[in-house]
Amino acid sequence: MSVNEQVLRYPIPADAALDPPAEWAELRGKCPVAHVKLPSGDAATLLTRYADVKEVLADPRFTRQLTAPDAARLTAEGGGVFSSEMATIIPDGGEEHQHWRRLVGKWFTAKRMSALRPSMARIAEDLVDEMVAGGAPGDLKASLGFPLPVYVICDMLGVPAEDRDRFSYWSDTLLNLTRYGKEEIEAAQAAFFQYMSDLLAGKRAEPGDDLLSELIAAGGPEEGGLSDLQILVTGMGLLVAGHETTANMIGKMVSMLLAERGRWESLLADPKLIRTAVEETLRLDANSGFGLPRYLREETEVSGTVLPRGTTVVCSMAAANRDESAFEAAAEMDLTRSPNPHLAFGAGAHSCLGQALARTELQVVLEVLLRKLPTLELAVPVEELERVEGLAVGGLRTVPVRW
Repeated sequence: MSVNEQVLRYPIPADAALDPPAEWAELRGKCPVAHVKLPSGDAATLLTRYADVKEVLADPRFTRQLTAPDAARLTAEGGGVFSSEMATIIPDGGEEHQHWRRLVGKWFTAKRMSALRPSMARIAEDLVDEMVAGGAPGDLKASLGFPLPVYVICDMLGVPAEDRDRFSYWSDTLLNLTRYGKEEIEAAQAAFFQYMSDLLAGKRAEPGDDLLSELIAAGGPEEGGLSDLQILVTGMGLLVAGHETTANMIGKMVSMLLAERGRWESLLADPKLIRTAVEETLRLDANSGFGLPRYLREETEVSGTVLPRGTTVVCSMAAANRDESAFEAAAEMDLTRSPNPHLAFGAGAHSCLGQALARTELQVVLEVLLRKLPTLELAVPVEELERVEGLAVGGLRTVPVRW
């Protein structure tokens, strides 16, 4: 039976941790607008072609209103980071959303990221030293990938170092689609919310040089700033969005570059390739997680297929990033590929606000590893790497390495 005639279960499982499901190429070729069944049992429409995914992500008719009564539930329990109440506090579209992005986006400019680089490098060096002290084999994901982004975002938000590990746990529960039960997720959300309320009250009394203090200083909605609740949810949202995605990407990026020794050797020989290598691993990440769900408020046509109002569309950026019509030799890893207009960070008005931060973290991690651990290698065959199930964002269970 071809992919056109069946309703695929989504997410589509892959045989190997770093490889895409075979169905992606078939869907792009024959069924770019496919019917799929989500973990909740609800129906959705899956897009896999570059042009379609890019168009839908930039089209304001495709909204993030996943709480609408006829929107598909992503998981059986509903909930999850995509459809929680949190998602409704930050304006979702239009001028209000752009205003929010301008206020928060000042903290994510390339200039700010350059200023953060030295402290990021120090954090990465300390974490690598701790991993080495623990002896080989180490787990690169647990030792470096998981803590680094949370430590960086805590620094940006002005969170004390001793509270970082609680942040890691909250982030993990908020982004999990199946690993934690509803009660545990709700308890974590409540604890996180309370912590952020107290943190904000402290910043109001004694401002620091951090993002939360700056958002408070901008004044309330009357002065063109944000409400306390919006500032609080912004802080939570940045942690959740910036932690798990980058934590997992660090492990996947290093695994992809070590999977074939020649790739690592190329980077050792020419560290100037780090920037394009990071972009290429982002493009070729076959395990990026759920994709971006969008809800359709009015009937629309995509690739010649009419989608009725109320359709929930899932955009697979990872499938689109392997589209031969958009990238030459799309299945091949080319560490020099430039330009590289991949969709790993989305597209349009809702493209990832923190992409400069993620890129900087990934580049710094590579710089530090190449410098400190040039003999780094995977401690297991690449076939033995295992995917994490149940996260909104894809990742590897562990990344065993030696040096």
